[in-house]
Amino acid sequence: MYKKIIVPVDMGQLEKGAKILSKAKALLDEGGEIILLNIAEAVPGYLAIDLPVDFIENAVKDADVKLKELNQTCGTEAKIQVRVGSSAREILAAAEDLGADLIIIASHRPDFSNYLLGATADRVVRHAKCSVLVDR
Repeated sequence: MYKKIIVPVDMGQLEKGAKILSKAKALLDEGGEIILLNIAEAVPGYLAIDLPVDFIENAVKDADVKLKELNQTCGTEAKIQVRVGSSAREILAAAEDLGADLIIIASHRPDFSNYLLGATADRVVRHAKCSVLVDR
C-alpha cells in the first residue's frame, strides 16, 4: 500500500511505538521502507544554562540506541533517524525530505486545548502533505 512510512516514536512511550511500528509493517509495500524517527526537543537558551553541555547529544545517542532496540524487538529493518527541534515541525520536515507517503503517529491523552488529538499529532494531521494515520 505504501512505499515509505515515517513512524515517529516518543521515547517515553515505547510501547506505543511498537504498536504503530507493527501497523507500519502491515501497510508497507514489498520493497518499501519504514523510517523510525525520534525528535530530541531543542532546549531554549534560558534553560540550557542549567543543563549539562552534552544534554542534547546524550538525548540523541539514547534515542538512537532505543530505536535500534525497538527495531530489533519488532523484527523490522527500519531505518533510524533522530532529529533535534520541535516535534511536529521535524516530523513534517522528515516526511517531506524523505518523500514519505504515510506518517503513522501515536496520540496520547489530550487536554482541553487539543480535545481530539495530542498537540503533536494535531499539528502533523493539519499540516502534512501526505496521508497520516493516528493511532489511539
